[in-house]
Amino acid sequence: MIDPAHAIDRETLETADLRVLVMCLVHLTGDLRWLEAPFTPARDVRLVADPRAGFDDATRDAIIDAVMEQISNGIPAPVIDRPDPELLHRMMSVFLGENVPGEYVAMTMADMGLVERRPPIDAALPVPDVLIVGAGVSGIALASRLIADGVNVRLIERNADLGGTWFENRYPGCGVDTPNHFYSFSWSPKPDWSRFFSPREEIHDYLASVAEERGVLDRTRFGIEMVRAEWNEGDAHWAVTLRHVDSGETWTESTRVLVPATGHFSEPHRAHFDGEESFTGPIFHTARWPGDVDLDGQRVAVIGTGATSMQLVPTIADRVAHMIVFQRTPQWVRPVAEYRDTVDPRTAELFASLPWYGRWYRFGQSWRYGDGLLRFLKRDPEWPHPERSMNRINDRHRVEMTEFITSSLESRPELIEHCVPSYPPFGKRILIDNGWFETLCRPHVDLEVTPIARITEEGVVTTAGTLHEVDVIIVATGFDVVSLDRRVNLAGRSGVGLSDVWEPRDPRALLGISVVGMPNLFVMYGPNTNMGHGGSVMWMSDTQAAHIAAWIRKMAEERIDTVEVQPDAVERYTDEVDRLHDELVWMHPGTPTYYRTEEGRVRSPMPFRLVDYWSRTQTIDEDAFVITYLSEPSHAELAKEHRHG
Repeated sequence: MIDPAHAIDRETLETADLRVLVMCLVHLTGDLRWLEAPFTPARDVRLVADPRAGFDDATRDAIIDAVMEQISNGIPAPVIDRPDPELLHRMMSVFLGENVPGEYVAMTMADMGLVERRPPIDAALPVPDVLIVGAGVSGIALASRLIADGVNVRLIERNADLGGTWFENRYPGCGVDTPNHFYSFSWSPKPDWSRFFSPREEIHDYLASVAEERGVLDRTRFGIEMVRAEWNEGDAHWAVTLRHVDSGETWTESTRVLVPATGHFSEPHRAHFDGEESFTGPIFHTARWPGDVDLDGQRVAVIGTGATSMQLVPTIADRVAHMIVFQRTPQWVRPVAEYRDTVDPRTAELFASLPWYGRWYRFGQSWRYGDGLLRFLKRDPEWPHPERSMNRINDRHRVEMTEFITSSLESRPELIEHCVPSYPPFGKRILIDNGWFETLCRPHVDLEVTPIARITEEGVVTTAGTLHEVDVIIVATGFDVVSLDRRVNLAGRSGVGLSDVWEPRDPRALLGISVVGMPNLFVMYGPNTNMGHGGSVMWMSDTQAAHIAAWIRKMAEERIDTVEVQPDAVERYTDEVDRLHDELVWMHPGTPTYYRTEEGRVRSPMPFRLVDYWSRTQTIDEDAFVITYLSEPSHAELAKEHRHG
């Protein structure tokens, strides 16, 4: 028995996702009849699947009765706790009600913890030390792996606490738009999320608990920023100049491996307007939310209608006297009923106590919020309506969301033409409705689509000459996700700077990780690794962390001094990225997106399926790198010399 103290009653099981319970029965009993009719769940393509899974009442009762029988005397150890790849593949397909391609099995096994972790690196080997810049999601993911591997890792964080964007963004309503059981680390599940889409505070607390549990906090110095890092050719180290944020004191430290983990969402894109310095009230970006701002009874202007605004505006609407929202382009919005729902506390007991429940529930979320959407973002050359959509299914999404927007604005029909986008769905990230259109219909909320001309002492003036008098101006214009070279000041081989390597607004790196001219440097959440079609940043960070950790292990075991990606490898990879993007929605001429640079390149979202990117990060392509060794040859180096005779 696993833990007889945890009792799961029938009432609790009635809150469960039945397709997940079926998989749990396979594990608990070892009986594969649970993978056959009448216990095969119905296919459900919705973002949040119906927990009834298409079963009738009799089948539902049979599933719950069987689970109750298994746990009647306590929760037993599973008969099948490590399904082989063939069985797991079958279970995945039955679970989803569709034939899952076999290429997803290895990735799912890793995510479910079915791949044995390698032991720590032998301390007698020359294990390189690692300095990570940034203690957000990416930094925590990598540090956790490296600490487990026995690597001397240090983190610096410019803020007073960890969490990155989840520390900095404190605007009302801030939360995640990916379900929490997927927006979390697979190796550190949280069974008791309060909501399916949790608020900022809960996500930050989760990251803090992971960092403490994995020893990351002990390795992190807060209030420290990197001023500059220079590659030292002589001793093959990075000389990193650091500065204490409060005192201004600077000093230099050395590290063999440097990892910038500053992310896409660390630098606000702060739109500026003529005359804004004359405004007499508070004016600020949402990512720099002042703790003392008072919105109660105020006239508030919100500039921008992206993801942040969609969370903020409905949250503060009850507090303000009047609100005007300035929109440049409308957004495609999808209703998700569970977005504001709380998780039944009884369900948390299933995640905590019923073997395999959490892992299968996460698999369902990862599939629906993962690769299932990418094919709908690809251009169909035969599609007769390329001006409005990419293909037939993409057009169906357009129709569905248009109907939702239209029905939501029945009381304000004059807003419909301003709220239905002209560009194809997914040209900008699909947003989840947080009561946005309901809020726009309220009498004290106005939508302004005329461009802003200037800001005066009294408020905001449009190009039509209309003055909107307000007390507070909130700028919700997102983040700079293209100028990634501005995050870190680097000078690599021969003193060439990162801004020179990447040219103006054209960042490029092999796998978004390895940069030309930058030895022993690994970038996390770099170019073309943003989650554009779906996925979880937690998943991406952990995938990249596994790849970088494999490099660190290889450097130790093979006594490698330096690794440096070759220019032609990055060029081939970038050409592939650009070629794939040419067929995707972000290059659609009618799409106004910050994903695309002024030069017409897409340098933020990833064009690959998650499984393709994961597969590439599982191996190290030595031919793509110039590798030098420490003075004493390694076994691998000697073997290579022997092979070449």
